[in-house]
Amino acid sequence: MNVHFRPGSRNLIETILVLLLLLGLLLALYKVLHVFFGVLTFALIFSVSFHTLFERAVMKFKGRRKLVAVCYAIILVTIIALPVTYIISALSAHMRDIVEWINDTRQNGLPPLPNWLVNIPFLGPDINAYWRSLQESPHATLTGHERQISLVVKQVISSGIGIIEAAVQLLLGIIISAFFLVAGENAVRPVKSAIQHLLGKRDGEELLDATIMAVKGVSIGVMGTAFITGIVSWIGFAIGGVPFALGLSALVFLVVLIQIGPLVIWVPVMIWMATQGHPGTTLFLVIYGAGLQIGEAILKPLLIAKSGKLPFLVLFLGVVGGLTAWGFTGIFKGAIIMAVFYTIFNSWLAGKAVPAPKE
Repeated sequence: MNVHFRPGSRNLIETILVLLLLLGLLLALYKVLHVFFGVLTFALIFSVSFHTLFERAVMKFKGRRKLVAVCYAIILVTIIALPVTYIISALSAHMRDIVEWINDTRQNGLPPLPNWLVNIPFLGPDINAYWRSLQESPHATLTGHERQISLVVKQVISSGIGIIEAAVQLLLGIIISAFFLVAGENAVRPVKSAIQHLLGKRDGEELLDATIMAVKGVSIGVMGTAFITGIVSWIGFAIGGVPFALGLSALVFLVVLIQIGPLVIWVPVMIWMATQGHPGTTLFLVIYGAGLQIGEAILKPLLIAKSGKLPFLVLFLGVVGGLTAWGFTGIFKGAIIMAVFYTIFNSWLAGKAVPAPKE
């Protein structure tokens, strides 16, 4: 049975097939590249945040972009990698003390709690009673809590692995951002040409400018918040006499940058200072850390709003909604989506505007 298609229907079928093939190609491309989204996000953050400083350095070095890029990458990697390496080496040096403490605990049992912890109002007696039960019969005391303990251990391990993965992505992002900075305008030229080809020159430029402003606002807000939080944390650690203050501050910078929050580092420091018998310092760290957490939550949207030219509400909704939906990379996805929608909506309103009648 022969079926004859009209030319119009044949063209429609061909168009649908081409669109389906293009959609399949885009899905395959997403599966290939989604592993690198974290690295590319960090590269985008650093390249946008340091673009102005990089161009000034290029002018001072008489146009030697590759030399400036190498210096830029070495400096940033050193700033981030050295404190983390220092922390790891210090922990390795104290690993023998930790092993000895574990062996001593196995032989002699848990040590008694410090007096200041026992004398805490309301909570002290309960903590002391539970600790004594652990000293006398640890297995019976922990029976029934295996699931909670397992969940806590898994959470700690997964958080540690996540921080290590983020640190690796951070270092790779710095290196890739150096290539972006060397390329300069050539890096965004294909994207610019594609958008102008699809939407026209005027609408394409407006959309690209809105996207760049969204990325710039979020990048500077995230980087600025992480940097300021790290500096303020170092001041607090130094005042409290916390060991490894510089390395801990670098870790605070890292966890704030990947949107985990400074309390991941501050809470263990508070607990450690409390177990060392420093109640005054512990109280200071608790108050200082609470203020730091509140300040970090307020500072980020303020920096994002100040550094970007888009309305604050547009970027704020994009950042918060994107973070909730997709995690760290979502703060950029959400901001870009909201910026694109805002630009297209305003362009549509401008096209629909009816000129006022002349008198």
